[in-house]
Amino acid sequence: MSKPNILVIQADQLTAKVLPMYGGSAHAIPNMNRLAERGVTFLNAYCNNPVCAPSRAAMLTGRLSSAVAAYDNAGDFPSSTLTLAHYLRHQGYRTCLSGKMHFAGADQLHGFEERVTTDIYPSDFGWTADWTQTRQPYAPSRMSLRSIVEAGLCERNMQIDYDEEVAYKAEQWLHDHVRSSDKRPFMLWASFTHPHNPFITTKKFWDLYEHEKIDLPRVPFIPIADRDPWSQRYAYTIRVDEHDISEEQLRIARHAYYAMTSYFDAQVGRLLEVLDRTGTTQNTYVFIVSDHGEMLGERGSWFKFQPFEGSVRIPMIVAGPGLKQGHTEERGVSLMDLLPTFNDLVSDGNPVAPIDPLDGVSFADMLHGTDTTRGDDVMMEFLGEGVFAPACILRQDGFKYVHCRHDPPMMFDLNNDPDELHNLAGQPDHAARQAKLHGEVMKRWNYDELEQTILASQQRRLFAQEALLQGRWTAWDYQPVDDATRRYVRGAIDPSTTATKARLRYPFVAEVPPHHPRDPRADLGVTPACDGR
Repeated sequence: MSKPNILVIQADQLTAKVLPMYGGSAHAIPNMNRLAERGVTFLNAYCNNPVCAPSRAAMLTGRLSSAVAAYDNAGDFPSSTLTLAHYLRHQGYRTCLSGKMHFAGADQLHGFEERVTTDIYPSDFGWTADWTQTRQPYAPSRMSLRSIVEAGLCERNMQIDYDEEVAYKAEQWLHDHVRSSDKRPFMLWASFTHPHNPFITTKKFWDLYEHEKIDLPRVPFIPIADRDPWSQRYAYTIRVDEHDISEEQLRIARHAYYAMTSYFDAQVGRLLEVLDRTGTTQNTYVFIVSDHGEMLGERGSWFKFQPFEGSVRIPMIVAGPGLKQGHTEERGVSLMDLLPTFNDLVSDGNPVAPIDPLDGVSFADMLHGTDTTRGDDVMMEFLGEGVFAPACILRQDGFKYVHCRHDPPMMFDLNNDPDELHNLAGQPDHAARQAKLHGEVMKRWNYDELEQTILASQQRRLFAQEALLQGRWTAWDYQPVDDATRRYVRGAIDPSTTATKARLRYPFVAEVPPHHPRDPRADLGVTPACDGR
């Protein structure tokens, strides 16, 4: 069998906690259910930074976002920084990105050979965090609770516009690939923006759920004054003081979010159908992931940017050749593990040695049910708006420890306190574990140096953005290439209309030779007919 293909289907802001395989209530997801039955569901999968661009940078590089200077939603990283797309291309793969990846900076490919859509978010430095602004919560992306108080139904919106294009372009790319003369294995990354706020959906998906049965948060509203300092700052960062959220508005927002999750599942189904119809399912690994989670009203909080499970825990479902079917895995994994895992899956037992040291660890053996040595250890961090110093997070053996210089530490026993209501940091009975986890954080992060490096990066990028806005603005946003001179019937491609159309038929049908071959030298003696038009 040829090398396996890889199809990654990525959601944006999809928390694991709402999906039924994780105990959630968003039940109308037949396609993700189908994949879970065929493969492996990781019950404790995490992003490595609960915000879009840094999370994706860590995911693509197999390294912490701090290691590649992708600190916040305007953090660029150099073109020489290697991604999983580079490694797969090195091993002979055709790589394509359809959809969002939130690259900031001039390089909008970062190793991908092809990109068939633009991004939904800006590529400049405008969303740079600024830790020097401490008197008022600084939020360059200006998120607010309008996403909740205005939640509900629509006929069409920007997110649907975008994701319809992402799905169509991915479908078309898969069809084009199997019809092309390029026989390399492929890695296609289809990255959608659902179910990111605002929480707006169409009646088709809204009606999959009964409004009266939409569950409310497990942890009800916690007054801001009673929250930990990080959560207090974050609440004002997203301007919670602007709106009061009624129980009905809360239910509407959650209803819409579930419906948007089902919309994402429908796009998963579209791509799985193309695999089935083109005969590529049996040799394709399919990964379902999200870049981070969503608090969805738990504790009275929304969106991401926080260390709690709703914000950092993501779905990760993998199906493909030879996997242990219907298996669930409880040990912690993260998005950083994708690069080394892909490297193992495509290498025929001889993976390429990484050029840079990786923070991620392959879970390829876990997919086949043969790994008995891996522990439960996940590193996370948050380096953007809402904190004023690096927040370093370590999950180990079911405990989560959170360290941020300006804030008191937090430690939770996730097995016995999954809602993270009881901070064990500072309690004598847990002092030994806290000391152990704190020591691990200090060993893994060069904390003081990282803080100073981030502050310098922020000021550099803020200055650059201000300067680049003066005079003529040159955008870095990706412009998809659509060369009409190479599509459909064109003389440069094939002078024969019939041959061109036959070449793009799938499955391919070989040319039927003429039953009565003509002598090209013969004078057929055809007399022009009268013009009967």
